[in-house]
Amino acid sequence: MLPDLTCLKLDTDRLRLESISDAYTDAIFGEFTPTIATYMYPAPAQERTDTEQFVTEAVRNNRQGRDLTMVILDRQTGEFLGCIGLHNLTEPRPAFGIWVKESAHMHGYGREAVRALKRWADHYLNYEYLTYPVDSRNMASRKIPESLGACIVNQYDGTGGMGQPLTLITYRIDR
Repeated sequence: MLPDLTCLKLDTDRLRLESISDAYTDAIFGEFTPTIATYMYPAPAQERTDTEQFVTEAVRNNRQGRDLTMVILDRQTGEFLGCIGLHNLTEPRPAFGIWVKESAHMHGYGREAVRALKRWADHYLNYEYLTYPVDSRNMASRKIPESLGACIVNQYDGTGGMGQPLTLITYRIDR
């Protein structure tokens, strides 16, 4: 049985992952920029109300146990660093999604957050394997599943939310 996904907190040495809430709307709106979205499907919100809608939907999906969307915070200072999610929790192959704000790149926060959420999934979910979709050009993000021993299971072309072409690869992450 899943714990309450609307108030979950996971700690690592440096990070706290906390269930998304309205309290982080401004931080998400300000930090999910076109640069961050370069290799992603979603486009940055044009208006704060778009981010409000995203947060409301994420909280609803957490409540219903469909997804787990969390914010990534510096454990010592509480500084907002980004967002992480594990989507389609009831499916045999839940999918990771993650972004870290630009000023927090190259510190290993993404890897640390994914490892923490994978540990949680190993304990609470009955899954075949986890997936990690990423644009093939996003080398920093590709290193995250590779650090977990993941292998590529699929590749396909797509279009991101800003109209940019994407060549997505999907990694398989086993227990």
